[in-house]
Amino acid sequence: MSWQEQLVGAGYRLTRPRSIVMEILSNAKAPLVPSAIFKKAQRDGHSLGLVSVYRTLALLLKLGLVTLVHFSEGCHAYVLVSPGHHHHILCAGCGKAIEFSGAEDLDALTTRVQQETGYLINDHLLQFYGLCPACQQAAIKEVEWLSKNI
Repeated sequence: MSWQEQLVGAGYRLTRPRSIVMEILSNAKAPLVPSAIFKKAQRDGHSLGLVSVYRTLALLLKLGLVTLVHFSEGCHAYVLVSPGHHHHILCAGCGKAIEFSGAEDLDALTTRVQQETGYLINDHLLQFYGLCPACQQAAIKEVEWLSKNI
C-alpha cells in the first residue's frame, strides 16, 4: 500500500504540504532535519511554512510512514519507513542511513531486560553508528597520504 493510500485510509487528506515533504524525504540520500526539509522546499519553489513541515512530520510519524533517527550529537532527523520491522545504521562520516530488518534477534534481550527490571517493554529503538564503505575507503586513503607526507 502506498503512503498516499495509508494516509487516506487513516482518514487524512492528501494535502500539498504532505506531498512535498514525502517527495523530499523519498529523494533524500540521508535523514533530514525539519529545517533542511523546509529549505529544500523553498529552493524547489514551494511556498511551505516551517510549521507545516513540523505538523506534517508529526502526522507521518504517528502513521508510521517516517521514523526518527538520532545522531550522536543529540539531534534527530527523519527518514522514510519501509514495511516491516526495521532499524537503522548511520554513517558517522557522511550521515547516510541504511535500514536493516530485525525484531526476532531482540526477543531474548527483551525478555531478559523485562525480567531484570520488572518493566513491560512495549517498544524499542535500536540504532547503530559506524562508517559506510565509502567513508572507510576515504579514511584509509587519508591515513596513507598522511603517512607518506609527514
